[in-house]
Amino acid sequence: MKKKKFLKTATPYFFILPWIIGFLVFTFGPLLLSLIMSFFDWPLTGEKVFVGLGNYIEMFTQDDQVLKSLGISLRYAAIFVPLNLILALFLAMLITQPLRGVKVYRAIFYIPAAISSVAISIIWSWILNSDYGVLNYLLSLIGIEGPDWLVDPAWAIFAVILASAFGVGTMMLIFYTDMKNISTEIYEAASIDGAGPARKFFSITLPIITPTLLFNLITSIISSFQQVTLVMLLTGGGPLQSTYFYGLMTYNNAFKHHKMGYASANAWVMFIIILLLTALVFKSSSAWVFYESEVKADNKKKKRGGK
Repeated sequence: MKKKKFLKTATPYFFILPWIIGFLVFTFGPLLLSLIMSFFDWPLTGEKVFVGLGNYIEMFTQDDQVLKSLGISLRYAAIFVPLNLILALFLAMLITQPLRGVKVYRAIFYIPAAISSVAISIIWSWILNSDYGVLNYLLSLIGIEGPDWLVDPAWAIFAVILASAFGVGTMMLIFYTDMKNISTEIYEAASIDGAGPARKFFSITLPIITPTLLFNLITSIISSFQQVTLVMLLTGGGPLQSTYFYGLMTYNNAFKHHKMGYASANAWVMFIIILLLTALVFKSSSAWVFYESEVKADNKKKKRGGK
């Protein structure tokens, strides 16, 4: 009996054991190691020397590039995150419409999300080329002289934002899935009351999908601070370090300058910043996120109070 009871209790844990092992080996283990490394002068080769908070002190007292790169990343996130959400929401609204061939459009919009960052950087380096790029050619057709997207420091960060928004397909599908679960009866009742498309969107669709909006907002913030591959291949941090993102600086400190301990400290500062921003978003979510279960609970309370 005891053996059967043990097997019954332990069986669920056996099923999640591969995930637990993977988490410990590939996530928690490296995370803990990087925290330990951040307190050391840890070159790729040579002796490791304990420096305590030395790496963190150096970041904010001796390395001017830290605050510059952080400012660039914050600027990128401030533009990219809302643009990404609006674009994903717009495309999700499009593919929910009863249009002919909507399944084809759905696939077309999603395909860029399945392409690797290397391929995306190659595609957009061609599109944004100032001499023979497609984007500047299209602008010339309407009489606009396109800028040097990848050469001009004033435009380079916008070039990276455009290329990053190209992979909006995953977020679009998340919005689309939530929108498809909204009952058509709600829209029919709104139509009877005389509500137009804009009123339906802001009064019905948007409030109902706010939990999904919260999820996409948080993941978009995290991905914006972790942007490395695309900017590395598209601009290399230039021109004149105008796209030298914080993530790219961390990568270069680790694998170009071989300062693993210092790069680990960089990464942990990034982790804390992301954590604080995420906590701020969660804190504010009570004011704008709509949960159906909470509304039902409130309605039950009102009914009981009325009785």
